[in-house]
Amino acid sequence: LHREILLNALKCKRDELDILDLKVINRAVDEFRYAAKVFKPYRNIRKVSIFGSARVPEGDPHYELAARFGRLMTEQGFMAITGAASGIMKAGIDGAGAENSFGVNILLPFESPATVMQDDPKLVTFRFFFTRKLFFVMEADACALFPGGFGTQDEGFEVLTLLQTGKAQPMPLVLMV
Repeated sequence: LHREILLNALKCKRDELDILDLKVINRAVDEFRYAAKVFKPYRNIRKVSIFGSARVPEGDPHYELAARFGRLMTEQGFMAITGAASGIMKAGIDGAGAENSFGVNILLPFESPATVMQDDPKLVTFRFFFTRKLFFVMEADACALFPGGFGTQDEGFEVLTLLQTGKAQPMPLVLMV
C-alpha cells in the first residue's frame, strides 16, 4: 500500500496536474493521514458521532438532552465524536467529558474555530467537508442526529446515503427530537 501511495503521488507529476489540483490532493491526504493517526489508538473503543446545531444555547432542552445522551453513552463504554463547536456539539462533549470525546472541527471563513477541546490531542481541524464527514462515519459505530440546520441535515443525509449504498458499515442512526 505504501508503494501504491507513492506511485499515485508520482502519477500526479506524469499527469501534469495543475497546482490547484496538487494542493487539494496534498491537503486531503495530509488531513486523512493526521486524522487516522489521532483515531488509531482508540480504534478498539466504540464511538458515536453526534450531529446538531451550533446555535443551541446552554440550558435549552435540546442542549440538556445532548449532554445527557453524551453522559449515558459513555456509561455504556462509548466515546463521542462531535464537531467541537458550540451548541449540541459542546453539549455532547460536556456530557461525555473531554477525555471521552473527539472533535472533528472544520475551518470556515465566517465561523469561530473549535470552542471546546482547543488543546486536546483528540481535536482534528479539517479544511474539507468530505474528509471530515468521512471520519464522522468511518470511526463511528452509531450516529445521533439532533435538531440543526443545513450542516446537520447534510451530515445526516451523508450517513443515510453511505448506509443505503453499503459504503458504510451497518450502524444505528438515532434521530433525537
